[in-house]
Amino acid sequence: MTAAQPPGRPQPTVGGAATARALCVLAPNPSPMTLDGTNTWIVAEPNSPLAVVIDPGPLDEEHLARVIATAEQHGRRIALTLLTHGHPDHAEGAARFAELTRTPVRALDPALRLGDEGLAAGDTVTTGGLELRVIATPGHTADSLSFHLPADRAVLTGDTVLGRGTTVVAHPDGRLGDYLDSLRRLQSLTVDAEVSTVLPGHGPVLDDARGAVEFYLAHRAHRLAQVETAVESGLRTPADVVAHVYADVDRALWPAAELSVRAQLDYLREHGLIELP
Repeated sequence: MTAAQPPGRPQPTVGGAATARALCVLAPNPSPMTLDGTNTWIVAEPNSPLAVVIDPGPLDEEHLARVIATAEQHGRRIALTLLTHGHPDHAEGAARFAELTRTPVRALDPALRLGDEGLAAGDTVTTGGLELRVIATPGHTADSLSFHLPADRAVLTGDTVLGRGTTVVAHPDGRLGDYLDSLRRLQSLTVDAEVSTVLPGHGPVLDDARGAVEFYLAHRAHRLAQVETAVESGLRTPADVVAHVYADVDRALWPAAELSVRAQLDYLREHGLIELP
């Protein structure tokens, strides 16, 4: 994979219209972990007066108001709010957004729900003629979900697949085995349902969904082998493994890398590949 051909073929900009049914409003919370900021998605069937918002983002009044205004500019009223997972950069603004829009909030985690309905794998969300299929994609967090938008051959992945870079497996809530299973589930979706577009929670839209997921799987296998080799060479603590394996990564990202390393060590122990206390 060359610099001219980054994984997944990311689009050149972040925000704005992405597919016939999906529009991104970028939250003003850029950082090394959130990339350009959180992608708040407005999803609606063409010509429908109703829209679904996925991940309202941080508790930022101007951002929440901009999401509502953007929907209204397209002649739509927000009827439902969905969450891919409960991390604050995706979900902190959900309760306030629900107040502003008078909409229920549906999530896998009952603690994040506002209203009578939750979300579970296999559910189909239909609002204003729109169809979203709920895909279980735990691993980044235990409550991570993705949303398949079959009419656009797209999938909204939250933090499971990003538009740039790779995802943290947020140990101890996140588990590497679950994450690898989730990536394989998304890989199957690119084949069986011909999903071609990734609408991520951070970073640009990816026009090659299959290529992106296969890159993620290869990257995880490579990192796992590196961690196993580091342990075999005598490194014993997650911090030591990070310093060795992630030596070429910005140190600002090392705390997040350590979460993934802890998840990798757990995975290797569980599969009898290393022996550590």
